[in-house]
Amino acid sequence: MPASGTPRRQAPLKVDPAVDELISSGANFLGITKKDLVAEAVQFYLNARREEMRERMRGLMRQLDGTRAARVALLADLSREQLDGVGGVDETD
Repeated sequence: MPASGTPRRQAPLKVDPAVDELISSGANFLGITKKDLVAEAVQFYLNARREEMRERMRGLMRQLDGTRAARVALLADLSREQLDGVGGVDETD
């Protein structure tokens, strides 16, 4: 349950029909539900790429310097130069 205390609703996972067939076959042969297979596969995949994710997070954090412009640039996927080129950001409240 999320921190807000309200239960999350389940969202359907939309995949290509060929991938759905792989999921169905794999779940059937392993004797588990498709939902459980996908959950385990995602967990395995993310664990295998944990260091890559950490490096990406570290890189993003290095871009932040405490300014509003840095936060806006990061969220908008712009360089500081690009952000300045379109008018920049007012740093005052």
